[in-house]
Amino acid sequence: MKKTLKTIAATAAAAALAAALMLTGCSQPVTDASASSGAAEAGTAASEEAAAQADALRIGSLKGPTSVGLASMMAQGQGEFTVAASADEIAPKLAQGELDIALVPANLAATLYQKTDGGIRVLDVNTLGVLYAVSAADVQGVADLRGRTVYMTGKGTVPEYTVRAVLDASGVTPEEVDVQFRSEPTEVAALIAQEPESVGILPQPFATSATLKSETLQQRIDLTAAWEEATGGDRGSLITGVTIATADTVDAKREAIDEFITRHKASTAVAQDDPDRIAAEVVALGIIDNEQIAKAAIPKCNVVCLTGAEMESALAGYLDVLFQLDPAAVGGALPGEEFYLK
Repeated sequence: MKKTLKTIAATAAAAALAAALMLTGCSQPVTDASASSGAAEAGTAASEEAAAQADALRIGSLKGPTSVGLASMMAQGQGEFTVAASADEIAPKLAQGELDIALVPANLAATLYQKTDGGIRVLDVNTLGVLYAVSAADVQGVADLRGRTVYMTGKGTVPEYTVRAVLDASGVTPEEVDVQFRSEPTEVAALIAQEPESVGILPQPFATSATLKSETLQQRIDLTAAWEEATGGDRGSLITGVTIATADTVDAKREAIDEFITRHKASTAVAQDDPDRIAAEVVALGIIDNEQIAKAAIPKCNVVCLTGAEMESALAGYLDVLFQLDPAAVGGALPGEEFYLK
């Protein structure tokens, strides 16, 4: 009897459930649609909030190649931008909380990381190497620098370390090249115009400017490409600029930071794909002074937006090269894993 009663109860429950489902069946899709609509509205509101927060980010960058990838963002007002002539103007503002994001030389980012006890995060690599060997002579590769006078700027700083690293990777000893340092790129350009067999190591856009002003000077070697060829990509990339924020800013404004990175990628793609279009904006924004030079130089500025594992691989290898040459160049030690935004 107990078994029969249980069976009857189960049957009744099933019938009741079936009836309930029949009664509510027509309204079920409406409930699902309402939930989907609510989720979509919440997602839209969240994305709009992140966009608004990203628009309010205070971003400091430098004149020259490291800001080229920001030009489209700047033109659209996607942030509050300050363009400075020197990293010495923007690094203190980042540390003092007057900026949320800064585009700085790669080695400076590592140095700031050490000075702040690990309080800096790299958001992306924005520019690979911008150094070019310029000469009237038939210089085809790094090996052809042997026996020549090479003029450049940056004694005791990253340009010197970069050239030393490229020479070493290419099997050229320092004794085989007569490196002469000068204080300004314009002085280097004047010297190589007067001495046809000499070579000048110039950054963009100065390398392009020198060739546009001379019928004989040409950009002979892209040192970034030469480095990749000599190392096979096993020692990172030559890097000029990175984008950084303080760890506190990343923690407090992560959605806005992520939105910034998305925008930076899109803005960089514009510079890569249509330099002629972006050239006028680059000049209007004070990044490069001359539109003709900007059009010719932008494709050679190696503007990128590397993030994640690609960023870490490229940057960690480069910083290790600098560390091997002079630990002080990266603040005395290599940054830890937390340096690279995950």
